[in-house]
Amino acid sequence: MAIAHPPPGEVIDVLSGESATLVRAEHVEVFRMHLPCGKRTPEHRAAGAITIQCLVGDIELTVAGQARTLRAGQLVFLADSQAHEVSALSDATLLISMWLHRK
Repeated sequence: MAIAHPPPGEVIDVLSGESATLVRAEHVEVFRMHLPCGKRTPEHRAAGAITIQCLVGDIELTVAGQARTLRAGQLVFLADSQAHEVSALSDATLLISMWLHRK
């Protein structure tokens, strides 16, 4: 059974709830990711360009071997399929938007 996503025009609370896909359309996907302090994602690549917005907490984002800290209220853009990994420096909530190449 497919997961229901809010229809266009519906207001979405990005801070409440667990990690989840909030918007899924043909070429756009937006999801909320909660990472507890110490949690790390392995290096991976998105299927398109992405933005990572830190809503709560602090993360360390590593791109091309260079680590940088992203704090609440900050956003970063990553090019199409750019390899990256994320480590939570504190309990963190991220809003991730992807522009996909679905056919």
